[in-house]
Amino acid sequence: MMAEKFTIAEVSALRSELMQRMLDTTETAELVQMFLMGRGYGVSQQAALDAASRMGAAGCSLEVIHKELEGVALVQ
Repeated sequence: MMAEKFTIAEVSALRSELMQRMLDTTETAELVQMFLMGRGYGVSQQAALDAASRMGAAGCSLEVIHKELEGVALVQ
């Protein structure tokens, strides 16, 4: 089993920000990109958009956000 890249606290803080700001998919994707870049990871714009769509469809579930971040984060 691989180690997780992000702590539950980090993901929870991102989720709180997403819930407070009520962003559209494009804005959510930008926030995901900033979150990942701030932690030394990269992500393609399309992958961030796809992840944002899946996160929104799941109602911003903490588990889904965590899974999506882990899946799209690219080591720089």
